[in-house]
Amino acid sequence: MQKTGKSACPLNCWDSCGFHVTIENDKIIKIDGDPDHPITKGKICGRGRMLEARTNSSERLLYPLKKVNGQFQQISWDQALNEIAVKLDNIKESYGTTAVLHSHDYANNGILKNLDQRFFNCYGGVTELYGSLCWGAGIEAQKWDFGNALSHEPEDIYNSKNIVIWGRNVARTNMHFYEKLLEVKKRGAKLFVIDPLANATAKIANEHITIKPGMDGLLAAGIIKEILRLGLEDRHFLEHFTYGFGDLKKLLNEVSLTKLSEMTEVPAATITRLAEVFTDKPTAIYMGLGLQRYKNGGNTIRLIDALAAVSGNVGIAGGGANYANIQVGQSFAFAELILPNRRQQHRQFSIMKQAEEVLAATDPEIKMIIVTCGNPLTQIPDSTVVEKAFTSVETLVVIEQFMTDTAKLAHYVLPTTTAFEEEDFYYSSMYHHYVNYGPQLIQDTPGEVKSEVWIWTELAKMLGFGDEFAYTREEWLNITLKPLVAKGITLEKLKKTGTLELPVAKIPWYDKRFATPSGKFEFTSQLGEEKLGSGLLTLSVPAESKWTDPLRAEKYPYNLLTIHPLRSNHSQNYHLLGGKVNLKVEVARNIAAELSLENGDVVRVWNDRGEVKGIVSILTGAHPNTINIDEGIWRKFGGPVNTLTSSRPSDNGLGSTLYDCLVNIEKI
Repeated sequence: MQKTGKSACPLNCWDSCGFHVTIENDKIIKIDGDPDHPITKGKICGRGRMLEARTNSSERLLYPLKKVNGQFQQISWDQALNEIAVKLDNIKESYGTTAVLHSHDYANNGILKNLDQRFFNCYGGVTELYGSLCWGAGIEAQKWDFGNALSHEPEDIYNSKNIVIWGRNVARTNMHFYEKLLEVKKRGAKLFVIDPLANATAKIANEHITIKPGMDGLLAAGIIKEILRLGLEDRHFLEHFTYGFGDLKKLLNEVSLTKLSEMTEVPAATITRLAEVFTDKPTAIYMGLGLQRYKNGGNTIRLIDALAAVSGNVGIAGGGANYANIQVGQSFAFAELILPNRRQQHRQFSIMKQAEEVLAATDPEIKMIIVTCGNPLTQIPDSTVVEKAFTSVETLVVIEQFMTDTAKLAHYVLPTTTAFEEEDFYYSSMYHHYVNYGPQLIQDTPGEVKSEVWIWTELAKMLGFGDEFAYTREEWLNITLKPLVAKGITLEKLKKTGTLELPVAKIPWYDKRFATPSGKFEFTSQLGEEKLGSGLLTLSVPAESKWTDPLRAEKYPYNLLTIHPLRSNHSQNYHLLGGKVNLKVEVARNIAAELSLENGDVVRVWNDRGEVKGIVSILTGAHPNTINIDEGIWRKFGGPVNTLTSSRPSDNGLGSTLYDCLVNIEKI
């Protein structure tokens, strides 16, 4: 007999959709959108629908595995956890707990996925990762400027006169926002897209401005320069609510509009026209995450923030420098959940350079790596070094649902549940501010699959701190919601409704009270001065460009982008797509013309870090000398493209430089 239950998408995605899940004989047979969800309103993407295939796949890992003489053997949970616990105990005794590296990413958004941090804190504190492959430079940048990284609520777009989508293909990554763009455009709003690629969002724009990859901050600087020349700046805001504006003016006086036009490859007349667009308020800026995946990434976001401030679009309805909305995640009781005070030792490695740091680590060396919620061999830059590092340690433990590229390297692989086989709640700190409940819909998990909460609980018992995990799943969820109970948000109510609105600022900084040291918007950041010795804005450019490294640019003349795939959430779905998955190499028309490439040609793309081979697809409307290869592709399908990317951190140290990458290409 069939039944339908409400649930929610667990994927690390902008939209965080509500689901209707159809179940028959304790098996998921269909996933649809929940029409009652206030934001997603019954529409979901293909990645969400594929969670059915992911849950039911015959390729799922069903039993604990141990590698013996290079081959995986099925073992019992008792053996697997006892052996891992003994190793953890011995490492703690002989080397200290920081000889363990916890390599964690964000494949899924369940609040209880954070219990791994509680485990490692109670163990004594391990080597952890800081920064983010995804959005870290931009988060840090907005903390320097505003004091926090906050975005306007989705409905505020109806107040916008002009909308600038900057480096973000919402048609691919944020479908419900894309629908809103179509609607507000019909109502008369003007839509501008600034992007090196002529993507599906650019196709619906009133104007698409192509730009040299990585030069977005310089374009923002040029627009500000023109706003000031034309006398269109918001003088009241600048005089009363900002700090360091004189430093910005001094910077802009050092460069001509002609030079900025040359470097960005955007016509000067277009820059002047954009100055008029931004000051024809309210104008909203919606930034993508790719903008800050360069060496100059933090500075790029800061210059775009500065553009919003100079044009008077901060703290007003229909405006905003919308990048992230981390106030959503800040609603929950994370400290009580993860117990950071239980750490006795603590060491941090950069998430971008974790491989190099593993190989170089001393006092102590890394003896064990435990991987949760990620596939680092595919997702971490400079994959060749990643493989070397992850195969250098005595013990690699991977908690997974499938035999990923990383799992293949492991000594122990522990099979874990999918979202529909466990209870949790989900939220996204990117687009909307609603929390979604996900009940356990499948009662009988396949094989001997266990939840991560169960795994950590059992290991905690073996290591002597089981009392810190002596909670039911419902009790865990209630702990996380404690700060919200007084505002009427309880687990009982969330279960009943499926979705609840979190109490966040819908128009950030409306009161012009900023969370910076000065209490103002900071063009010159005091936090930046404290952390890195300078909080000044600069006219910085990517590390791999003709402006910074002309010899490299001559040898590798093309900019490589590695954008989010259409049908997979990073590397999660490629093995489920059916048929042969190819690595597609999308090239700008000028590259195809210069090298006599045609659709379907087999090419080699390379630099000094590595190479990949794939099939050409000519990309109409792409900025000259631009190549794109979607990220996340497994080795058996031709990837990962991160063989080509650098592990160099961003300017503020908290972001990746995945798009700061020059390559060459040839037909083979």
